[in-house]
Amino acid sequence: MATHVPIDEESSADVRSSAACNDGTTTMVDLFFSEDLHDIARAKHLCSACPVRRPCLQGALERQEPCGVWGGELIANGRVLAHKRRRGRPPKHRPAEVMVIDGVDVVVVPEIRSA
Repeated sequence: MATHVPIDEESSADVRSSAACNDGTTTMVDLFFSEDLHDIARAKHLCSACPVRRPCLQGALERQEPCGVWGGELIANGRVLAHKRRRGRPPKHRPAEVMVIDGVDVVVVPEIRSA
């Protein structure tokens, strides 16, 4: 099991400056805090190659971020969500969707809950 090391202010600034989502213009903020499944998949995809993915996720969990994609994981109420489902009543069966993001096939598997 990995040792839990708190992130201090200085290393937090290093994480932010090295992050793949930091383009210096804050244009990606809506993408990382979207409710849309496609936006969430794109945000997770951008995080997948980020050099500071783990410290980003660790910091978000320490701060108990209320929502958003952090370190490649979707967070709600300070906890990692395995899946995000669409609004409204889900159909009895919905197949996985394949999206192409930056030339890579990304599979989005919707969560289906039984009553």
